[in-house]
Amino acid sequence: MCAIGLASNLLNCARVALTRTSHPVNLSVDKKMKIALTQYGRREIVLCSALCASAAAAISAAAWKIHPAWSAGLVAPGVFWAWVLWFFRDPQRTCPADAGLLIAPADGVVSDITPVGAESPLGTEGVKIGIFMNVCNVHVNRSPEDAQVLKVDHKKGLFLDARDPDAGEKNESATIYLSVPSEGGKQSPLVVRQVAGLIARRIVTDLTPTQVLKRGQRIGMIKFGSRVEVFAPLHLARRVLVSVGDKTRA
Repeated sequence: MCAIGLASNLLNCARVALTRTSHPVNLSVDKKMKIALTQYGRREIVLCSALCASAAAAISAAAWKIHPAWSAGLVAPGVFWAWVLWFFRDPQRTCPADAGLLIAPADGVVSDITPVGAESPLGTEGVKIGIFMNVCNVHVNRSPEDAQVLKVDHKKGLFLDARDPDAGEKNESATIYLSVPSEGGKQSPLVVRQVAGLIARRIVTDLTPTQVLKRGQRIGMIKFGSRVEVFAPLHLARRVLVSVGDKTRA
């Protein structure tokens, strides 16, 4: 019965993951547990569900034909499946509405705060804040402010440890150039860079040029551990409210 229930949940998860939507979908694992899943994990969730269902079926067959003790092996595909769902969770978030704030684009830990100049992707003096995401963090990224997308620049590169501040320059990345309304009706540059890491091998950037974003709107994710950087000009980042080592929530 345990195997039947596990296989049923796995197949239901695959069905829900195949649903095309721009918002997270709620998977009801049981009556007391609901998980909001991101659309960006659709492929991995379907593949994992199929593999785990096959493994559960094989283990159940072995338990039936060889010895009931084999049923203990059902724990492995169940735990792996649950971890994949947990990784692709996408909880609802409420953004602060105060004017003049730049919010964190990612869950994680602030790894570095560095002044930058005109040679940076920002093109002017400002500050770069790097956030390291481990495999336990929510990996869906969000827009730091109301903005318009100017362009997205994907760059091939290495897969160094994402905790290294130099990883942003050397690793595979997607640099998102934004235009933000500022004082006097002017537009100011703002840059978000998604950086692949040692384990992370796929960057998803769900944006198109000229697209208008709201603060906190989902913009993509990096799969399986990574780094996100924010570049803000000095007049937008007059005061940095985080320190190295602080935990962030997108």
